[in-house]
Amino acid sequence: MRLEFAQFTAPPRTNTSKPQPTLLPLPLTSIFILSTFAWLTPRSFHNQLRYLLLQQVSTNRKSRQGFPESLAKLIHGLKVGHLTDRVIQRSKRMILDTLGVGFLGTSTEVFHKAREYSKIHSMDFDDTWYPATHPSGAVLPVLMALSEALPPSPKCSGLDLLLAFNVGIEVQGRLMHFSKEAKDIPKRFHPPSVVGTLGSAAAASKFLGLSMTECQEALAIAVSHAGAPMANAATQTKPLHIGNAARHGLEAAFLALLGLQGNKQVLDMESGFGAFYANYAPKILPDVDSHTWLLDQQDVAFKLFPAHLATHWVADAAASVRKQLVRDRALLPTDHTERIVLRIPDAQYVNRPFPDSEHEARHSFQYVACAMLLDGAITVPSFHKHQVNRPRVRELLGKVELEHPRDNLPNFNTLYCEISVALKDGAIFTERSDTFYGHWRKPLSQKDLQEKFRANACGMLSCHTVERLIEIVENLEDLEDCSVLTTLLKEPSPPEIVTKSL
Repeated sequence: MRLEFAQFTAPPRTNTSKPQPTLLPLPLTSIFILSTFAWLTPRSFHNQLRYLLLQQVSTNRKSRQGFPESLAKLIHGLKVGHLTDRVIQRSKRMILDTLGVGFLGTSTEVFHKAREYSKIHSMDFDDTWYPATHPSGAVLPVLMALSEALPPSPKCSGLDLLLAFNVGIEVQGRLMHFSKEAKDIPKRFHPPSVVGTLGSAAAASKFLGLSMTECQEALAIAVSHAGAPMANAATQTKPLHIGNAARHGLEAAFLALLGLQGNKQVLDMESGFGAFYANYAPKILPDVDSHTWLLDQQDVAFKLFPAHLATHWVADAAASVRKQLVRDRALLPTDHTERIVLRIPDAQYVNRPFPDSEHEARHSFQYVACAMLLDGAITVPSFHKHQVNRPRVRELLGKVELEHPRDNLPNFNTLYCEISVALKDGAIFTERSDTFYGHWRKPLSQKDLQEKFRANACGMLSCHTVERLIEIVENLEDLEDCSVLTTLLKEPSPPEIVTKSL
């Protein structure tokens, strides 16, 4: 409950006109304090009242200069010259990978059911950052749409695109770094639906050239669009989270441009953005000239198969065990297998003993371990329903047990997977993975990243277009007009590719 008090501002000494009152909300704590002065004379009471009112004004002014304003200043103030070589190189890799994953996503059932929302995350194949989120999927589609929709003059360059993209990535990282909860595998909200929405709003605000005040309003509006529950993980609805984040962030920027206002302090409040993350404690950001990019310090992970990131440690360890159990292309002796023990973090939404769908299989420690042990590799078709429901897979799934060592925390920067396969003759084979190929500690080579893009995009584009896109993204900072990129993305698929995808 808040009450309204009249605030009288002292006029300049040369002005004898009566000051005009304006309404100022005071919390009940201030009202209680004021009541203690009731015994004072009217004049002294008025002086105490005026003192508290001025203190309230001072507090309001300080709060307006807190984290939300510093973040808006950062978004508005960052220029192309602030981009470092490492940030440019890393973000180009993210852009190439996201485009490829998006092309592959157009072949999914989810995309055909909800084509406007779910292209990039429809297979859970997109990049992953730390603290945990998928940073690119909510930002790049917005910038591609704006590049296509904006008038041809003035032209938007590749550097303009890279700057706005990195602003969107940076905002997500900054928000997550203010909470310990954000550093772990999520339990309540799907991070891209939260920080992705604000990253989209920030990127759009930068690309559209919004003022500092408009940037702050765009973020405030975006908070009211943010958030989707983890309960919809491993379903066809999860991919909508990133699609909605992109859409709603762009909408927030447009609404701010139209003059819509929100609570400018929402990013500083426990009842605002703090509702999404426990222990959320934002701090004022340094000035633009002292800014360092989080992407400069923390690279992203790129996946070699489309499944939850934590399952990639499982696949890596299972591949090592398989080398001890079978040679060449021989079949795993499932009838000789007594049990399979996975020592992994306690991440419940990736604990699916008998997945029923491709989306559940992508979020199943157990399935990824069994598929790797049986097949020796995990690929896009590994998650097709007929693969998930193979009798040998179901037999092996029944032998999997999970253990959660206390030192194995649900954190993408520290987790590990240890797998032990016990045979009926008493032999036990154990392997451990601390870092898989594709993790930021063991990044994909540029060659392998490009091969992933080719494999993902070739189903929708001609070989010539695929190679041209690789070339353009590789030299994006030299591109004078982004319409060259968007034109290629709109190129119709050759008839033979269309027929194959139907």
